[in-house]
Amino acid sequence: MRALNVAIVGATGLVGQEFIKVLEQRQFPMKSVRLLASDRSAGKKMLVNRHEIEVEETSADSFKNIDLALFSAGAEISRYFSPIAAKDGAVVVDNSSAWRMDPEIPLVVPEVNPQDAMQHKGIIANPNCSTIQMVVALWPLHKVNPIKRVIVSTYQSVSGWGAAAMEELGTQTRLVLEGKTVVPHVFPHQIAFNCLPEIDVLLDDGYYKEEWKMVNETRKIMHAPNMAISATCVRVPVYISHGEAVWAEFTNLMTPEDARSILASALGVKVVDDPTVSLYPHQWPTGGTDDVLVGRIRRDVSHPNGLVLWVVADNLRKGAALNAVQIAELLLKEGKVGVPEGVKR
Repeated sequence: MRALNVAIVGATGLVGQEFIKVLEQRQFPMKSVRLLASDRSAGKKMLVNRHEIEVEETSADSFKNIDLALFSAGAEISRYFSPIAAKDGAVVVDNSSAWRMDPEIPLVVPEVNPQDAMQHKGIIANPNCSTIQMVVALWPLHKVNPIKRVIVSTYQSVSGWGAAAMEELGTQTRLVLEGKTVVPHVFPHQIAFNCLPEIDVLLDDGYYKEEWKMVNETRKIMHAPNMAISATCVRVPVYISHGEAVWAEFTNLMTPEDARSILASALGVKVVDDPTVSLYPHQWPTGGTDDVLVGRIRRDVSHPNGLVLWVVADNLRKGAALNAVQIAELLLKEGKVGVPEGVKR
């Protein structure tokens, strides 16, 4: 594969650091790397493939001669800089919510809708972390037996809210164990030894924005605009990896045995399912892994065509950085990113 000039926007954040790690581990062909962040982080040094690179402040001139720009710096930054990067010839893969529901911009999970990435016009959206792991688990089943309805309850780690949230969990845990008073700063309430059914902004219908992200993004990715979906998203005192309890209603009967067989051969899925010996996915050991883990696959006793699944994945990897890099790999393989050798920009 031809090497690309790569820019990482938000390089010093949790996902930005994970971008670097994933690119290195997957030996993504990089001719050069430009690390970009806010003015507060400019001047810091970071290692990429054992080379020390200085972080630069993101500006309108940051994307000259860049082939691929990986963004994870928030929706506002992305709305401003992504079109600039695309105009300069880069393909943007953006991890924020800025472009996900734009009808002109593909929203891609490579295991589910890789063909959508080929339709890009310079920007591709990376879905929400909780959406990604759910659709990776549901899509192989949906192809065999169309899903009519999904109910999901999430158990989302604090890393989804950034480094400050992880630090707050650690600080609060120590204070609670020492019998001291906890004053929350990042979250609205204490997160240590507690669960908060509140992620993102509360909307007029009583749902939080995170919950509607799962609904709308799933429909778009799976090309299922009429699929009935409802979500309850909960922040839990876990550092990394999200868990999800998913109830899926199929058009026809599907047995747990059939589902296990289908998922066992599905891309990006690992079945971990033998509750008789307490074998099922759990969040702590899932951190740092690439697969979406599925277990507790069982019949839904409330509906004859229903199944219940327990789905776990590392939200910083498959839920963010890895999915974005997989999109880039897909584009590179199909010749949809970068300027061909010998061609001037």
